[in-house]
This record gives sequence, structure tokens and C-alpha cells, in this order.
Amino acid sequence: MSLYRTELRRLAKRRFTRWMGLLGLLVLAAVVVGVFFTNEKIDASALAKAERAAEQQWQQDVRHNTQYRAECEKAKAAGTAQAGEFPDDCAMIQPPPRDAIQADWFLPSTFDFRENFGDTLLPLAAILALVGFVVGASFVGAEWNTGGMMNLLLWRPKRLTVLLTKLAALLTGLVALAVPTTALWFGSFWLVATFRGSTAKMTSGAWQSFALTGLRGLVLALVTATIGFALASLGRHTAMALGGVIALMVVGQFGLGILLAMAGVRFAEAWLLPTYAVAWMQKKVTLEDWNTCQATYFGECKPDTLDITWQQSSVMMAVGFVVILGAALWAMRRRDIS
Repeated sequence: MSLYRTELRRLAKRRFTRWMGLLGLLVLAAVVVGVFFTNEKIDASALAKAERAAEQQWQQDVRHNTQYRAECEKAKAAGTAQAGEFPDDCAMIQPPPRDAIQADWFLPSTFDFRENFGDTLLPLAAILALVGFVVGASFVGAEWNTGGMMNLLLWRPKRLTVLLTKLAALLTGLVALAVPTTALWFGSFWLVATFRGSTAKMTSGAWQSFALTGLRGLVLALVTATIGFALASLGRHTAMALGGVIALMVVGQFGLGILLAMAGVRFAEAWLLPTYAVAWMQKKVTLEDWNTCQATYFGECKPDTLDITWQQSSVMMAVGFVVILGAALWAMRRRDIS
């Protein structure tokens, strides 16, 4: 009997796997439904309504300015104006020009597929990565905890082959979940844009960009699942992986972020793992240091910036992947299995 097919079947039969997969799909479905009902399609009536709202806002501003100017002139004439209450010259109080109040400000939220869909790929990747991590940790952690791993090694004594086969089955199952889920994600938001927004200006380049971002999300999920699997194997328990991540995020990331902020370290976000995950998905994250504001000839404040690119994120992911998985394989080969 093939060990790989056996592990695939065991992964699919586990209730925890099914429930986690279902929970992830329900969360994603809730996101789609929420976006659908919080956006509207912009038609002629919506544009006309926005124009009327802009006109009303401008007229209201004109009335307020006229009233304020009259109060200024009256106070100046009576000599009761307090310092700083009005400008030196009441003629400076002028209503805004009509074109200063734009109708776009009063349009309802609408989902433009080209402009907005890229932002939705980050939560998709995050949910898939979370599901992969937890399922991966539980998949091997339960084997160690119940003694199933020891029994399996009596049948298949090649330790590394057994562990890597389990990992291959896990990653295959995750791909089987992630690929159709991603396809449904694309289709769902295309429908949202069709009925609650716009699908205009979609070119082959835009589709290629979205596809590559979705692929990076899949890679992130696979790496995260592998890390969860390896951590649980190292600790021989699911809690090792989950506890380690909680400690890393709460103590390591939040605590480190607070410490760096208190110390005034420049670009403190560059030391935090979520920054690199976002950079991996969005290709680049630009950090700004407003404490080093540099004034331009036009009086603007230009802070120093630091770019975190997806190439830098890929190096960090690769190092973490190799180190943690390598440690799990080394421990599997050297430890006493009993």
C-alpha cells in the first residue's frame, strides 16, 4: 500500500481538517458577502444624487461664510472683536469656489475590480496560511501525541521518508483546497464588481498581476503550513507549534514593536515579520520615518523612506523554511523514538 495515498486519505478523513477548512471557507464567504452589501453600482441616478449633494454642500458653505463675514464686519465696527477671533481683513472671508466641492466625495462606495481586487488577495492568503499552519501542526502533532508515529515507524522504519511523505500529503491537500478556493475568490469578486461596481479597464497585464499575487499567496500558505508541521514535529505535540507562534507574535512581535518604538529606532516595522508578509504579497512596502522630516522648496515635509521588497521577503521566508524544516528532519533522524 502506498504511504503517500494512505496519508492523503488520513488527512482528508480527519474531522479537524474538515472543520478548519470549512471555517476558513465561511470566513472568506463572509468577506465576499460583506463587500457585496457595502458597495453599490454607480449609475446615472447615483451621479445625479452626488451632484445635488455637492451643490447643497457648496450652498451651505456659502451661507456659513456669508454669515461669518457679517459677524466679522459687525464686530470690527463695534470694536468688540477679540484677538484671533476674526482675520484682520473681513474681506478675506470668501466662500469656496464651486469646483472645490467635488461630486465624487458624495458617491457611495463602489467596487472597482481593477483598483480594489488586489487588496482582497492579502486576507485570502492570510486565511489560507492560517488554515495550513493549524492543520499542518495538528496533522503531525496528533501522530506524536497518540503514539501513531511510533507504530508507523515499525512498519516503515525510514524516518525521514515517513516524515517527508506526511509533509507531501499535507501540502498536496492544501493545494487541493487553495487552488479552487482562489478560483472561487476571483469569480466571486468578479460578480461583486459586475453587480456592485465596475469591471472596466481590465487588461491582460492586470490579470497577470492578480494571478502572480494569488500565486505568491499560495506559496505563503505552503511555507506557513510547512513551518507549522515542522514545529509540531520538533515538539512532538500540536501545542508546540501553536504555543510557539503565539509566543512569537505576542511577546516577540508586539513586545518588540513597543520596545523599538520606545527606543526611537528608525523604521521599527522593518524588524517585524508581518511587514515582510505584506511586502511579499504587495511586492513592496514603503516605511516612513517622520522624525527625519526634510523640508522641500515648496514647504512640504518629506520623511526618509525604506523600501521592503518581495525579494527581501523571499530570502527571509526561504531561510526560515530551511532552518525550521531542517531542524525537524535532523531531530527526526537523531532522536530516540519510543
